[in-house]
Amino acid sequence: MLRGRFLRRAPRWSLTHQPQNTQAFPDCIRRFTSSASRFTPGFSSSKNVQDHDAASTAAAPGKSGAHEGQYARTDNSVRVEYPDQKELPPSRPVQGRGGLHYKRTLASFSLEGRVGVVTGGARGLGLVMAQALVTSGADVALVDLNKEEAERSAQELVKNFEAENPDSEKLPKVTAHYADVSDPASVDQSLQEILKEHGKVDNLVTSAGFTENFDAISYPYDRMKKLWGVNVDGTYLYAVAVAKHLMERKAPGSIVMIGSMSGAIVNVPQPQAPYNASKAAVRHLASSLAVEWASAGIRVNCISPGYMLTALTKKILDDNPELQKKWTSLIPVGKMGRPEDLMGAVTFLASDASLYVTGADLRVDGAYTCT
Repeated sequence: MLRGRFLRRAPRWSLTHQPQNTQAFPDCIRRFTSSASRFTPGFSSSKNVQDHDAASTAAAPGKSGAHEGQYARTDNSVRVEYPDQKELPPSRPVQGRGGLHYKRTLASFSLEGRVGVVTGGARGLGLVMAQALVTSGADVALVDLNKEEAERSAQELVKNFEAENPDSEKLPKVTAHYADVSDPASVDQSLQEILKEHGKVDNLVTSAGFTENFDAISYPYDRMKKLWGVNVDGTYLYAVAVAKHLMERKAPGSIVMIGSMSGAIVNVPQPQAPYNASKAAVRHLASSLAVEWASAGIRVNCISPGYMLTALTKKILDDNPELQKKWTSLIPVGKMGRPEDLMGAVTFLASDASLYVTGADLRVDGAYTCT
């Protein structure tokens, strides 16, 4: 109704509000320019454009040295396929990080009395972050596709804790569980086993994930589906399962999703479009669930690591030595990160020290994404 009345009055208003003398406002009228645009025929051959092209990506190599932009492009000759489970190198707990100390710190960083779950916790970044939770007082369940490796890692975590805390009255409880995180039934079964062992879950770290380097045209579709199944579906399924448990208990909790700086930038020179997209999905999933579950007291945050020198990464770089030079040349701090550089970040986000932090993306990348 309002729209119809407005439309009927519009022609009358335009007639009664015409300027009486447009010549009185010559400076208020912007003239159309007649300058040549870059779409004007012959424009590209002008001297100005030639000078510009000589020092830009449109130029042939030579005038400005190596062709501009070459260090910001992917190279389809770089191809790294994620190894089979049997070929993955084992990981060891970090030494000298969990002993008693008498330095003052905030009590809110403690995870005493909490139970944490770490997917992909048998090795690599997952194992180190699980150790951070154990060192901070939590009992932990390691969830992995390779249960044998998870059991070995669980035993080593307890053994390492005991060696560094010989006077401790209580040893942490660390258990190992099998799960294919891309399968809802497997996720639910593993969580039920964890609840049977630990009685509850307070924290979740979704570290299960992998990357491969294929140019998009050559990427085998079945492998791409597997990557998305683990990185995205697996993160979502385990987060939902733990959130349901927390809601049933009417208990607060913290979920930390492990993304990657690749969710915000495009890595070079290795092509990895599906992986980058999967980590962008994880980052936005954390934001979306943080809003959706805020009223239930469940915080959801994301950690986005940069290049980390894990045992697997070291193996890849040993086979591709030029990659390390190219990677580190783009990191402002000049070096790759260590897995233990994530210990403080995950403890902060899992603990009460970050009670008002939710929906955040904490980048641990040596300032890579700042440039």
